[in-house]
Amino acid sequence: MGAEDVSTMTEQKTSNEADVRVRRFRLDYGNILAIVVGLAAVAVTLVPLIYVVLGGFRTTWQLADNPAGLPHPWVFSKYGSVLTSARFWHQMLNSILVAAGTTTGVILLGTMAAYPLARYNFRAKGVLYVIFTLGLMFPIGVAALPLYLLIRDLGLIGSLWGVIIPQIAFQLPITIIIMRPFLKALPKEIEEAAQIDGLGRVGFFWRILVPLARPAILTVGVLAFIASWNAYLLPLLILQGDASGHTLPLGVQQFQTQYSSDTAAILAYTSLAMLPALAFFTILERRIVDGLTGAVKG
Repeated sequence: MGAEDVSTMTEQKTSNEADVRVRRFRLDYGNILAIVVGLAAVAVTLVPLIYVVLGGFRTTWQLADNPAGLPHPWVFSKYGSVLTSARFWHQMLNSILVAAGTTTGVILLGTMAAYPLARYNFRAKGVLYVIFTLGLMFPIGVAALPLYLLIRDLGLIGSLWGVIIPQIAFQLPITIIIMRPFLKALPKEIEEAAQIDGLGRVGFFWRILVPLARPAILTVGVLAFIASWNAYLLPLLILQGDASGHTLPLGVQQFQTQYSSDTAAILAYTSLAMLPALAFFTILERRIVDGLTGAVKG
């Protein structure tokens, strides 16, 4: 091997090492950028939550004097006054009943509607799915007046059912869109084996398909629960009368109006109102990711 060949090989090796360093630098730079963006997103999400929670442990004078400071001393009377309020617990119970009823209806009706759209071929199947998809682009504000008139004619004004039923209807499109690909991805061999064992379509749905679709069901259930818990416009239209018959989002607005000069108490009430939904989402967050992943793969 001549000197020129050795020199060429050395140059190629040096060039390859430089290329590796460049790619590694780009990879490291990309990781750093992703970490920075992730931390910024976490900060934007958590800082307001932390401020609201800690603000409830301060007095209004402390908030005005040093808005970004920590509680010093810690004041527990604001949370105590909210937790000992009968109206707060009535509104908490109403929110739980509405969210639980909405979630149950969405899971039951959404899964049953997505089942034939995913597993069977029939005329107008695609058109029906498109109609459900278009429901995502139909905001509740557009339907506020006709929906109110319909609920009034049904005699459900002031009733929790007047909130639960429309919320189920508005949550069905996203439920079907998530459930359909998940159910469609299940192997047909499972259904054929169930038919050989004597199971009909209804038996296959309840005994086999529903347990296998548990990740997607949990996903749509959590999304429906949180959307129902945070709903404001529909309860505002339907739940009229005494404040004890309202849900927590309405209760927060009423509390702000009644105690507008007590900012610390408002923060305490707000943090307690959002705590159940936040805890529910945190506990089931991993299941949501699994369900959405299955839907995307489907």
